[in-house]
Amino acid sequence: MGLSHFVYPGATHTRFNHALGALHLMVRSLRTLIDKGIIISEEERKATCIAILLHDIGHGPFSHALEKEILDIHHEQLSLWIMKSLNETFNGKLTMAIAIFKNEYPKKFLHQLVSSQLDMDRMDYLNRDSFYSGVAEGVVGSDRIISMLHVSKDQLVVEEKALYSVEKFLMARHLMYMQVYLHKTALAAEKMLVQCIRLIQEEEDWAGLPENLVYFLKKDNDLKNLENKTEIIQKFNKLDDHDIWITLKKSVYSTNRTIEFYANSLLDRKLFKIHLSKEPFNGDLVNETRRKLCSHFKVSEDEAAKLVLHGIESNQAYTTAQNEIQILKKTGLNVPFSALTENLINTDVMVRFFLCYPRI
Repeated sequence: MGLSHFVYPGATHTRFNHALGALHLMVRSLRTLIDKGIIISEEERKATCIAILLHDIGHGPFSHALEKEILDIHHEQLSLWIMKSLNETFNGKLTMAIAIFKNEYPKKFLHQLVSSQLDMDRMDYLNRDSFYSGVAEGVVGSDRIISMLHVSKDQLVVEEKALYSVEKFLMARHLMYMQVYLHKTALAAEKMLVQCIRLIQEEEDWAGLPENLVYFLKKDNDLKNLENKTEIIQKFNKLDDHDIWITLKKSVYSTNRTIEFYANSLLDRKLFKIHLSKEPFNGDLVNETRRKLCSHFKVSEDEAAKLVLHGIESNQAYTTAQNEIQILKKTGLNVPFSALTENLINTDVMVRFFLCYPRI
């Protein structure tokens, strides 16, 4: 949830909770399919459960907020590295789970249970995040959807009777992004955190910062090209949100005024003002904002430039371009979800430009 708890105080649950919840839904889904006559061996069942349990293990501190900031690798790639490392530890017992995770196993529907537009990952985090944030719009009828799962032509499908439940699922995902994940106040806090970490990384003095974080701050090479993945995995796995909070607390004493300002602002919840727009912000507006900061805070143009954050955020609740959710009709025919729904489901990429700066 990144820094969403700045807006929704209850949203302090961990990814470990989510991993267990997704595993629970996976066990129920596999049982549903087996009861309907789908042949799934005990080995395949265990491998699929391992895949969903470890699907997010590559996430670092503050999850998506700091994605690729500490380590310039997508979390799924790092998850795969960790799974391969565990596979060596357990003498090859994760080989099938890795194949399912990578969509290289012959039974494609097992991968779809782990990663697709209707998977156990999304079904758990929507309900979980809705519960802890208190935003009721995210509640999903996972029981109904799971009971209607089936396999047809090696594809995971949902029986036609659950069409409305699927519509509700997609709508809930869209609303959670609009109301929670991309809430402008939480977004401002996350952009401030990212900028603070980037500025700290530019410094050459990291005395007193957590040792394992300093390891990544000092790296100049592209870590993806390094052969010593074992060391990278070990040090990255020791990082958590507490290391970042410690870094912020240490940074309030930084000789770099900009870093000090960001650290104090985050710790004291003095969040930046943020504007969202469907159109890019005019360059003159950005420059005028910087000039006002120079005057008000008595800072240089270079310092002001580092205090004005602007960029783009995007999300897509559902795509019809590939891997559509398949609905199993009573005739036995698989039909893409978009061909059956009568309700408007947003398939466009939602784009929002942001301009974020200290309040004057």
